[in-house]
Amino acid sequence: MTQKLPFEALTVETLSARLGANEALCSHIGTDAARWKVREVGDGNLNLVFIVEGDKGAAVVKQALPYVRLVGDSWPLPLKRSFFEYHALTRQEARAPGSVPAIHHFDEGQALIIMEYLSPHIILRRALIEGRQLPNIGRNIGLFMARTLFRGSDLSMVTKDRKADLALFADNVELCDITENLVFSDPYFDAKMNRHTSPQLDSLVAELRADRDLKVEAQRLKHLFAANAETLLHGDLHSGSIMVTDSETRMIDPEFAFYGPMAFDVGMLLANFWMAFFSQRGHEQEEKRDAMRAYLLDVTTETWSVFRAEFSHLWRTERTGMLYQKSLFEDQGDRLGAEQALDHVLHQIWDDLLGFAGIEIHRRILGLAHNADFETIADEDLRARCETKALKFGRHLAVNRRQIHSIDEVNNLAALIEQESRI
Repeated sequence: MTQKLPFEALTVETLSARLGANEALCSHIGTDAARWKVREVGDGNLNLVFIVEGDKGAAVVKQALPYVRLVGDSWPLPLKRSFFEYHALTRQEARAPGSVPAIHHFDEGQALIIMEYLSPHIILRRALIEGRQLPNIGRNIGLFMARTLFRGSDLSMVTKDRKADLALFADNVELCDITENLVFSDPYFDAKMNRHTSPQLDSLVAELRADRDLKVEAQRLKHLFAANAETLLHGDLHSGSIMVTDSETRMIDPEFAFYGPMAFDVGMLLANFWMAFFSQRGHEQEEKRDAMRAYLLDVTTETWSVFRAEFSHLWRTERTGMLYQKSLFEDQGDRLGAEQALDHVLHQIWDDLLGFAGIEIHRRILGLAHNADFETIADEDLRARCETKALKFGRHLAVNRRQIHSIDEVNNLAALIEQESRI
């Protein structure tokens, strides 16, 4: 029996020696490990990421660490998150082909995944900060979310298979715990690892943390997140987890994958577009970014429209699971009944995604893990003005979500707040 080696974190200096005999890696980049060029590119909160280039090509090597990289070894984290990322990527590829990087190799003991190197792709968040207007992201992301969320649920899957999958991903306890605390609870009290732009935001932060309606709503959404195991989620779908070119969009980093409410992925993703919208004033140089702001609102509209259309198409053509069976509706000649049920499901997703979006905006400004949309604004007063608008917008979404009926209504609100209206 081959003895398993103890876990050891890779480094730029050791990667070639340790993976030089890996057949999957060699087949994609070349067998002469001495000629490999290795560079570390990981700028995330949790993991090591390397690009390895050889005579034949390049690949990405991603390895989990036994702690939260952003914080250090004082916050231990199990290596098994790479297991969940690997299995999530395989399911996403099956359900939305071509939407994620190809997997070349998975080593559970070393907690590493060797995968396709995406080039000339860049991180979507970086593109939006730079003011790039990518023509396909709304459509591509909307299709990805509709296909993965629908096809991973009891609307589509064989019940036995879905329950087995639910049991597998239910063990992703520690990463769910991060979301449950860092997203839904910590921003709303003086948690140890919180931070915000201070002193500029101090009074608003105190106001939000004293807002009983907001805190109750945040906990209702946390309850929904923890208890409503509708489908396999990406779990961390934001603009830093998407790589893009002008023609292609790929989702990465689904290590937070678990079974939860469909609306969570959609709300988190749209929140990142709205945060990009509010941050644009902080990235203006000589030229104003009015066109970029209009583009970002258009992207939210297209993403939601495409999601609705594709979800509805799958409902009508692939609804083979135990929920809303066709034997109760179409097979009885009651197509309108099926349409009524579809409208109910989409309406619930809409209500809930607005709440999740509002909470996501708050945690990215008040909690531990901020994003570069605001953080790269060097002028702290200007950054705080952008963040203030986003925080007010997020509160409105979370508390008033059931009174908001359309994406146009949301975007009109965003535009009014950006113009420093009375709202």
